[in-house]
Amino acid sequence: MTNSVTIEKSFHSDTTGTVSTNMKHKDVLFRMIFSDKKDLLELYNAVNDTDYQDMDALTITTLEDALYMGYKNDISFLFGEMLSLYEHQSTPNPNMPLRGLLYFARNYQAYIDRNHLDIYSSVLQRIPLPQYIVFYNGTQV
Repeated sequence: MTNSVTIEKSFHSDTTGTVSTNMKHKDVLFRMIFSDKKDLLELYNAVNDTDYQDMDALTITTLEDALYMGYKNDISFLFGEMLSLYEHQSTPNPNMPLRGLLYFARNYQAYIDRNHLDIYSSVLQRIPLPQYIVFYNGTQV
């Protein structure tokens, strides 16, 4: 990756005196690094064992909190015939499949609107294939 980022770790203590890192920093860092098309394409190539170079063929479609009533995903993008959704987790979450479904639904709605697709047409409307990947770097198994 070409980005070099320095962040200050944030610590908090609960009532038992246990100190832990603020997991929000990891989420923000993941989003910040891969909001850059060059780094995102590099990640896409690593995940898919490809060697694409054309950053202009990649369209970032990440949902932002303000637009989608509390829903925001880490990184989503269109590349070729694929709509990819990459999520970063530092703690296990058994609801990731459900969250992914909701994120994809909102991304597909935006895609349909942006491309003026008529989903009530008798003609099949082509949409990108979904690819959902959750990156986990926590300590729990």
